[in-house]
Amino acid sequence: MRALAPWLAFALILLGWEAACRLLEVPVYLLPAPSDVARALAERWPLLLQAAGRTLMMALSGLLAAVIVAGLLAGLAAASRTAASALRPLAVTVQVTPVVAIAPLVVIWAGLENSERAVTALAAVVAFFPLFSGALTGLTSADPDLERLFDLYGASRLDRLLRLRLPSAAPFMLEGLSVGAGQAVIGAVVAEFVAGSGASQGLAWRILEAGNRLRTAEMFAALVVLAALGLVVHALIGLARRRALAAWSGAR
Repeated sequence: MRALAPWLAFALILLGWEAACRLLEVPVYLLPAPSDVARALAERWPLLLQAAGRTLMMALSGLLAAVIVAGLLAGLAAASRTAASALRPLAVTVQVTPVVAIAPLVVIWAGLENSERAVTALAAVVAFFPLFSGALTGLTSADPDLERLFDLYGASRLDRLLRLRLPSAAPFMLEGLSVGAGQAVIGAVVAEFVAGSGASQGLAWRILEAGNRLRTAEMFAALVVLAALGLVVHALIGLARRRALAAWSGAR
């Protein structure tokens, strides 16, 4: 029964929404009923699916860039206290600065005709901090007794990194990846809104286009696809995280 409870609650919300729209005769352009949203979704799903694919590709490209940059900087910070002192404030500054505040600048720098670059860059910026924080925390959380054991055997920095610190950092890095993946999708969508250009042809652009034409049901349909996209990305990253942690634990 507990497993069915969320679905029952969701069904009741939809039924109440549908009944309120029909009984109160709410205009479709103001608030479409769930049946109107389902109809728009059925009619426009090929276009929305294509837009979701473009948004996903830009988000994943930004995530990959963030993984590389965050991993390198976290490794540098873990190896040097001076570097850590210099990089931590910068990473926090990136985290606390709203993406909508820097998005117009990134769009200008990338060029209005290259909106995809701006979207990818902003997805990377938003995903950077959880990846950097997770990697740095993991690389500096190795067992002190094992650290002393490696010192005793005169292990090189490379051996220490590959055999001690990276295995210790794996859970933290995977957790950062799980958070960063969701953040990358958010960053990509926000960047598409700010760019205001159809060049990227992502979900945010479809929402803007439908809103300008007062096709509110289509806007809701795009939001449904966007929510589904976020859930799929979160589920896939979570599955990969669990399998990687299980493999890592079994190999210990």
